[in-house]
Amino acid sequence: MKKIITLFLILSICFVSFSQFSPLEKKLFELPDVIFFQVDTPKGYEEAYELMIRQPIDHNNPEKGYFYQRAFLSHRGYDRPVVFVTEGYEQPRIYKNELSSLLNSNQLEVEHRYFGKSIPDNPDYSYLNVEQEAGDLHHINQIFKEIYKGKWVSTGISKGGQNSIYYRYFFPEDVDVTVPYVAPINLSLGDERIYKFFDTVNTKECRDMIRDFQIRILKNRDEVLQLLKWYSKGKGLEFTYLSFEQAFEYTVLEYEFSFWQWGHSCSEIPSAKSSLEEAVTHLLSVSDIDFFSDETMKKFESHYYQAAADVGYYSYRTDDFKGLLKALPMKPYPSAIFPPNKVKVPYNSSISRKVYDWTQTSGNNILYIYGAGDTWSATSVPPSSKTNSVWFMLNGANHASARIRNMSPAQKDQFVSKLEEWLNMDINKSDISN
Repeated sequence: MKKIITLFLILSICFVSFSQFSPLEKKLFELPDVIFFQVDTPKGYEEAYELMIRQPIDHNNPEKGYFYQRAFLSHRGYDRPVVFVTEGYEQPRIYKNELSSLLNSNQLEVEHRYFGKSIPDNPDYSYLNVEQEAGDLHHINQIFKEIYKGKWVSTGISKGGQNSIYYRYFFPEDVDVTVPYVAPINLSLGDERIYKFFDTVNTKECRDMIRDFQIRILKNRDEVLQLLKWYSKGKGLEFTYLSFEQAFEYTVLEYEFSFWQWGHSCSEIPSAKSSLEEAVTHLLSVSDIDFFSDETMKKFESHYYQAAADVGYYSYRTDDFKGLLKALPMKPYPSAIFPPNKVKVPYNSSISRKVYDWTQTSGNNILYIYGAGDTWSATSVPPSSKTNSVWFMLNGANHASARIRNMSPAQKDQFVSKLEEWLNMDINKSDISN
């Protein structure tokens, strides 16, 4: 009798506690593989939660173990669509995507596997590939469709946008529409389409100014290195993955790529008569040597591994710097990929090429957004008349500014019209975030 009374009291307490949860929390409790914690609710939402979702390390062989993947849920209503944000890196907090405002939607954003909190103990990097990442997203999609049974839109920016394309390739029925922002599909470890971009972007005068600036920095190597050493010491940077001189040369080579990626203007480039201090300050504002420090290498090691394994990347052309590079080779072109512990990663280009071909023949209901001035537009998905997808190339836009809010009025009208058609809903363009 005493045990029965004790059990009754425990059940009564649990019932009272459970009754205090919101309707959404009760639904979350019923989901498999989901742990949740309430977080501050962003403006415009009713509730928000940080989620930890149990994932197989290998979706093809679940017996190989599991890890927990971080995600964030921002809830507006069960009758609202879901914007499914496929992040490319670590995601430590809620980031409100402009599509969520436009669609007045719920938002579910997912940290990439092997980043941030979403990493197994002693990770086996052979399971860091686009197929496994797509499997993660599919698992989450299927779980949360128990709560949100309406329309789903997947989206992501840069590597996250790339993920949204690969995810759609593997699981085309999971979502109704995909909106990748500034998403490259690279076809090799050093995709040469980027060199063509460098040779044709903007004006020849502007391109020559960039090259001359890089040459000036390399020719004044000793003085520049001294300035960079003081800068690095002040920031507490360490260089063991790369030597300090290798990091310096990579910083100069990266300058051209970053200049266009982030929308710099040739009017910013110091003249040949400026002091070296001014030149170095400008260099660091575009291409910071911090990017090649040990801390940054560690932060992005998962990204570099995947670039080396299956999604490809870029390398640095050195033809204009004969006799000026002492720590890096002229040939082959130095790679921009830095795998963890310098491990040799076997590269398989087949999946990127399959996905590329799919975008040209079968990738429907996709709204691609690119900036014409962004380096990554060089390896963008090209338009195809064989699908119903639509491409938006924003003139003058870069990696950070190629967004719906910066489209021309005609582009916005077309973009919203396609969303309305494919989602079967009315949309107010004024809800686009500024």
